Amino acid sequence: MIRNKSIWAAISVAAAFSATAPMAADSTLSVKIEGLDTSGRFADSAAFCPPGIGSKDVSPGVSWSAGPEGTMSYVLLLTDPDVPRDFSLINKPGTTIPADAPRISVFHWVLADIPAGTMSIGEGAESEGLVLGGKPVGVTPHGLRGANVYTSFLATTDGMAGTYGGYDGPCPPVNDQRIHHYTLKVVALDVPTLGLSGPFTGEDVEKAMAGHMLARGETIATYSLNASLIAPAAAN
Repeated sequence: MIRNKSIWAAISVAAAFSATAPMAADSTLSVKIEGLDTSGRFADSAAFCPPGIGSKDVSPGVSWSAGPEGTMSYVLLLTDPDVPRDFSLINKPGTTIPADAPRISVFHWVLADIPAGTMSIGEGAESEGLVLGGKPVGVTPHGLRGANVYTSFLATTDGMAGTYGGYDGPCPPVNDQRIHHYTLKVVALDVPTLGLSGPFTGEDVEKAMAGHMLARGETIATYSLNASLIAPAAAN
């Protein structure tokens, strides 16, 4: 992730993904992320801090199957559950973060109130590239943007602080021995809106949709900036 340790000190641990509504019989959605390589790794262009020079932070295309009868909206959440709990180790010279080090989960993409007739979002629709200071939250043609974790990550970083709405991509520590697994979850809801506003978070979405879930599905993409992990992952 980002090298400034003070950024990490601002993180709050993400709440567990949960809801209490009974699921419909056809309660599993099929979810797909476009542009992954054969190992399931994100393209470098989708990362917030890819290696080298080139396009970055371009939101990937995603799609999902239709929800069951009664679906009135969808929620989309992208989380990284592999963030090291000890921020002092992140990108620290001469230090390696073991694969089994304690972890927390954070949100990279928060989108609510997706219209019931929408079952795909095209590449670049939620981020055409890195925007220093972030992107606005609020209404888009494909849903209501909330604030992702970079809002807190970068809150004390000069030139980058701001509200980061919608999608902002992976930036795992270069010294992390664990490949990060980014989980994209899509949930079908029985309400057209969760009634959220302002820079709401992924945690806010999870609380608001409790009791309204009809179906859900997820898929996982991986990413790492550790050179010792990239080649083996791409080869599988």
